[in-house]
Amino acid sequence: MSWRKRVNKIDEAYDMSMDDEFDKGTGPRRFTYRELSRATNNFSEGGKLGEGGFGGVYKGLLSESNTEVAVKRVSRGSKQGKKEYVAEVRIISRLRHRNLVQLIGWCHEQSEFLLIYEIMPNGSLDSHLFGMKLHLTWTLRYKIALGLASAILYLHEEWEQCVVHRDIKSSNVMLDSNFNAKLGDFGLARLVDHDLGSQTTVLAGTMGYLAPECVTTGRASKESDVYSFGVVALEISCGRRPVEAKAEPSRVRLVEWVWDLYGKDQILEAADKRLCRDFDEQQIECLMAVGLWCCHPDPTVRPSIRQVINVLNFEAPMPSLPSKLPVPMYFAPPLSMCRFSYTSFNLTGSSVKDGTQCSCSSCTTYNSSQSAGSSKALLNSRKVDV
Repeated sequence: MSWRKRVNKIDEAYDMSMDDEFDKGTGPRRFTYRELSRATNNFSEGGKLGEGGFGGVYKGLLSESNTEVAVKRVSRGSKQGKKEYVAEVRIISRLRHRNLVQLIGWCHEQSEFLLIYEIMPNGSLDSHLFGMKLHLTWTLRYKIALGLASAILYLHEEWEQCVVHRDIKSSNVMLDSNFNAKLGDFGLARLVDHDLGSQTTVLAGTMGYLAPECVTTGRASKESDVYSFGVVALEISCGRRPVEAKAEPSRVRLVEWVWDLYGKDQILEAADKRLCRDFDEQQIECLMAVGLWCCHPDPTVRPSIRQVINVLNFEAPMPSLPSKLPVPMYFAPPLSMCRFSYTSFNLTGSSVKDGTQCSCSSCTTYNSSQSAGSSKALLNSRKVDV
């Protein structure tokens, strides 16, 4: 009994210390566990929207305001989940932008850690590109790409500190009722002063979206976020994932395949066949070229997200890239040694499960407790003519 009381006192002290910090912010408010249990019908399995590495997401209804919400519940005993909970509340509660998922509130009591978000009726971008959800027209896709770029610009340049997201991917891009893009999941995000460079020295993110220098050094930066945006831009244009292990060898890796077509002046061959060529050719060529530019192996050659937006708005010329993808010289595990699975929380009004998983390529999400490789990336590449 004395041990249990001691543990409860530790939990209470931890909760109070978190309250002191979180309550300094404005906007999101603290909810009680009882309120959220009632809102989710005691976290009913029937109302579960998704399951992730650190817990589940449940549909809820706040009775006072008659507002539908998505409640993310961290699994008991998940130390990493609690770390990401703290990081998310500390950062996203202070951010305000039309293209970011809105955090409505938070709760930590009785050893429970919960986050309450606005619900996203149209789910995640990946569920439309790769799942059975509503087909996205080209007009919507281009709007989504611009919205995501706008969110990243706010994080990198327009807020009081630079926010490095570290996990930009299509499953973290949510879509509201009007198919506006909203970037979510700030559990791996880090704050960096604008006049400082890379601060993170452990591997975090999702394979397939990670820049080469992140894999080899663990260092995340604005440039590595831009790389991840580039992969999403290619997903939007091509309607396929970063790695498809069962594809023919030349098409396994999305960036390599599209760059090869770019070098042959056949880039439109990479366009999503489900679009049935119903797209603006100038726009889709622009989005794919910008995607490749963002995915350049040399981070010093990649554009800033502001440059990306200028090109996508046709306020600046498209980049002129090398005909062949420059190859970073670093040691990486053979493709067959990697395991890719694409999973995410879905802040949507209906349950979506993604069964796509292959036994080889890449999408395991890394967290801050996993060490990066120690080898340095030596890039053998030439500058992009922009």
